[in-house]
Amino acid sequence: MARKSKSKSRFTGGSPDPSQTVRDSAQKIWLAGLGAFERAKSDGPKMFETLVQQGRELGGKAREAADQAMRSAREQAGDAGGKWDKLEQVFEERVSRSLGRLGVLTARDVDDLSRQVKELNESVRNLMSKDAGAKRSTATRRKAGAKAPARKRATRKKAA
Repeated sequence: MARKSKSKSRFTGGSPDPSQTVRDSAQKIWLAGLGAFERAKSDGPKMFETLVQQGRELGGKAREAADQAMRSAREQAGDAGGKWDKLEQVFEERVSRSLGRLGVLTARDVDDLSRQVKELNESVRNLMSKDAGAKRSTATRRKAGAKAPARKRATRKKAA
């Protein structure tokens, strides 16, 4: 079997005192922070201007990408609207056929029937007014002295 070798702690780094190593690391971190602060202080205005310029460039690209996304979304919405219209039309046709098979009247059928009833009412009124006019003319002739058509009288037979 292989033997496990003891590895040295990373804090020890070969030095006899681990606490000293921790202090050294903390000191290095502190010094790196101070160096970063000084660099940001001296290079800050230049860095700020550089970031603003990069932001302008990226802003234009972002606007272009947003415009392209909007155009694409509008095109897809237009296509989807057409698909919804077609779906709605197919649905209406199927429902209409089903209702027709069941004998349910559609709005068009009711309108046609209403029109036919109106026409029949007008025809009946016209016929009634012509008939009433004919009766009036007969009554007018009688009043004016015209002879009424002769009625046949039944003759009585005498009983023998």
